[in-house]
Amino acid sequence: METSAAAAPAGSFFPSFLLLVCGTLVAAVLGAAHRLGLLYRLMHKVDKVSVRHGGESVAAVLRAHGVQFLFTLVGGHISPLLVACEKLGIRVVDTRHEVTAVFAADAVARLSGTVGVVAVTAGPGLTNTVTAVKNAQLAQSPVLLLGGAASTLLQNRGALQAIDQMSLFRPLCKFCASVHRVRDIIPTLRTAMAIAQSGTPGPVFVELPIDVLYPYFMVQKEMVPPIRPKGLMGRGVSWYLENHLANLFAGAWEPRPEGPLPLDIPQASPQQVQRCVEILSRAKRPLMVLGSQALLPLTPAHKLRAAVETLGVPCFLAGMARGLLGRNHPLHIRQNRSAALKKADVVLLAGIVCDFRLSYGRVLSRSSKIIIVNRNRKEMLINSDIFWKPQEAIQGDVGSFVLKLVEGLQGQTWASDWAEELRQADREKDQSFREKAMMPVAQHLNPVRVLQLVEETLPDNSILVVDGGDFVGTAAHLVQPRGPLCWLDPGAFGTLGVGAGFALGAKLCRPDAEVSQGTGGRRLATLGNKLP
Repeated sequence: METSAAAAPAGSFFPSFLLLVCGTLVAAVLGAAHRLGLLYRLMHKVDKVSVRHGGESVAAVLRAHGVQFLFTLVGGHISPLLVACEKLGIRVVDTRHEVTAVFAADAVARLSGTVGVVAVTAGPGLTNTVTAVKNAQLAQSPVLLLGGAASTLLQNRGALQAIDQMSLFRPLCKFCASVHRVRDIIPTLRTAMAIAQSGTPGPVFVELPIDVLYPYFMVQKEMVPPIRPKGLMGRGVSWYLENHLANLFAGAWEPRPEGPLPLDIPQASPQQVQRCVEILSRAKRPLMVLGSQALLPLTPAHKLRAAVETLGVPCFLAGMARGLLGRNHPLHIRQNRSAALKKADVVLLAGIVCDFRLSYGRVLSRSSKIIIVNRNRKEMLINSDIFWKPQEAIQGDVGSFVLKLVEGLQGQTWASDWAEELRQADREKDQSFREKAMMPVAQHLNPVRVLQLVEETLPDNSILVVDGGDFVGTAAHLVQPRGPLCWLDPGAFGTLGVGAGFALGAKLCRPDAEVSQGTGGRRLATLGNKLP
């Protein structure tokens, strides 16, 4: 009886083991069939005679999204998409360095309200962009970086200029994707462009291996041996390559939607807006600081300006918000920001955060009621546990919030003595600058006097490109942008070297404007009214 009982479990082991082996084999076969697209190809054909290529799909998506310029440094990995863009009327602008191409795309994104697009070749072409992509990330600019790559079969096999590009750009971009089939180009690019503009805008990266960009016959020539091997191993390899090639192009030219996807942009709730209305309505000395996010395209600049004027709250303008109110507007306070913030009883931080530019929040008074609105929840609360505390912290679009605030405060006015006090402080600071401008120097030029002359002579259609350094720090006090979206600076990263790319992008966006570039502490250059 004991022998019989012991043998029963051993007898039941073999069917279970056999079932496990069979299940594993079936799973492996189905996995291989999926990777090679065998099931997909039952319903979708491979057009082996078409001369179309993946570059045409890239260009079609860019055109459907209103892209006018593609910045690049030409390389063989990406040539098909450059040719296709030119055929569809997208201007391809070749630069001398990849970092300049990204800076130019960044400027286009800021000035046009669309995604700036750049395409560079694999390996060193992409590594050359890292500084500019990081700058776009911190400046919250929607830039689409298209990168070439080694063919899908040669990834991680030592191909020319092949590195792990995805790991390099994941920390820098909101979205990273590598396209492995031609049919995936369109949906991947549409997703990338929507993500670039949604929430807090920023750069996105799409890797395009060389074999998804070139036509079938060229890829076939490179991938599949012209003569079938005779050995079993050779035939197996040949079968795998043929099926990999077929999967690359299966369903490649089936019609797909190419236009923009809906954007996901956070909005302040009616309850949040109402609480802010109540706080501001009781203010005696309100003050507003507008940052770059206020100029994002959801709210046109002219509508935002009208709202700020209707609100009637004295304001400081920072980043891309500079120039919103034009020159010498009575609500625009330009000097002594730290002192003004300490005196204000209610401060609205709209699209700006308490980083080094606001001394990490130390410029804010503990007795002030702080309202902060920003698309990025994490950033807007930075240092709030140390130097400052918000009364209301609202994750939402800045321009839309200001418009709603004006509706709720319709008819509200504030005592004029507060704004006059701030303007008087401005006049006193301007007088001190005039005195500094008259001081003799032993050699070279007086930089304050130079900037005063620049301010006096700049035409109304000027776009100012500022490239970091002490010179620009002084220029921010003395040189006034003539209108909205007429000031381009690096942003929070403080990158030196943005000048050439920013100026190029600005001139393309506004060919009739005079683009003036200030770089570091050394020069102020002007880009004339015609590009070569």
